[in-house]
Amino acid sequence: MYTAKGTLNREDQLRKYSPLVRRLAHHMIAKLPPSVELDDLIQVGMIGLTEAIARYEPSQGVQFETFASQRIRGAMIDELRDGDWMSRGSRKSQKDIEQAVHRLQQKLHRPPRESEIAAEMGLTLTDYQALLAKVRGTQLVYLEDIGGGAGDDEDGFLDRHMGDHEADPSAMLMDHRMRMALVEAIKTLPEREQHIMSMYYEHDMNLKEIAAVLGVTESRVCQLHSQSIARLRSKMREH
Repeated sequence: MYTAKGTLNREDQLRKYSPLVRRLAHHMIAKLPPSVELDDLIQVGMIGLTEAIARYEPSQGVQFETFASQRIRGAMIDELRDGDWMSRGSRKSQKDIEQAVHRLQQKLHRPPRESEIAAEMGLTLTDYQALLAKVRGTQLVYLEDIGGGAGDDEDGFLDRHMGDHEADPSAMLMDHRMRMALVEAIKTLPEREQHIMSMYYEHDMNLKEIAAVLGVTESRVCQLHSQSIARLRSKMREH
């Protein structure tokens, strides 16, 4: 595991943790549009793993896999951000949905139904569902939220919940407030959407697997997942 100088053996670690890179890439690609190539994510993930091996110090008190996972994800996110993976139009559409959900939540004091969100946005239900499918790939945290996007007058979403993850990568993973806020927000989702988020994030199931469990199409799960994300972002901005 270690060289004579007390550092991690690079080749051994690359061999041992390359499956971790593939697993993280497969999980991330499920949230992204078809234009993003799995092999590209794996390639930059391996670069992140190499950097993690070079920078890891056992004295930090963090397990290597935890440290490496954060570095790998960070490398992938940097690549996606540089590639402008999500169009401005898609980002705007997701935020429009989020704002409509927020307005209805304040007015109704309950999670709004799909048809109500569509009406709030001046769309037919069919057009609203098509929009949900279009913004597939949106995440609970937008990439620009990590640093607070330029020109965005709102504080960075992660800045409020996680502090400076560049200064302390492990803190981003372990932040208690963020996890508790997310748990509480998920509890406010309609029951079906709770099940989808649980299967997706807790049980690491992909959209196709979730669709099989629920007995619906994969595109329908994609729509409900996008809608759930909008609900959660709206709810968590209140914290």
